[in-house]
Amino acid sequence: MQAVRNILKTFFLVELFAGLRLTLRNLFKPKFTVHYPEEKTPQSPRFRGLHAQRRYANGEERCIACKLCEAVCPALAITIESDVADDGTRRTTRYDIDLFKCIYCGFCEEACPVDAIVETRIHEYHMERRGENIMTKDKLLAVGDKYEAMIAADKAADARYR
Repeated sequence: MQAVRNILKTFFLVELFAGLRLTLRNLFKPKFTVHYPEEKTPQSPRFRGLHAQRRYANGEERCIACKLCEAVCPALAITIESDVADDGTRRTTRYDIDLFKCIYCGFCEEACPVDAIVETRIHEYHMERRGENIMTKDKLLAVGDKYEAMIAADKAADARYR
């Protein structure tokens, strides 16, 4: 009996008409389209995007080359090399983040004791050539310098929620 029912369902295209009924039912409902460049959807306050390195108010970079972010990174996307400066402080000579490896988990930001590395709300970036996915120390500092006001405001808002 079940076999006959299946043959009749196949012959009369029952599943096809059920799908078409669903399509027709939703065809005239209002759409929720966002015209992207002009309109933007709301962004979560916890969004993690492009990385940036911050500086102190006097212009000195914050990173003390403790390598905690490199150690905590589950994707092994961060590479750090350090050296001792003339004044005896340890500073990074190389700080690279491979954005193709990065999973944007935020562990690097959480592990940093001096708030040197942060993940900004910037999500509109792209790479056109090979090697642009590697964020070097200079690129990270440039992003941090450019968006410091936004980063500081986000940090202050985040501190209010904790």
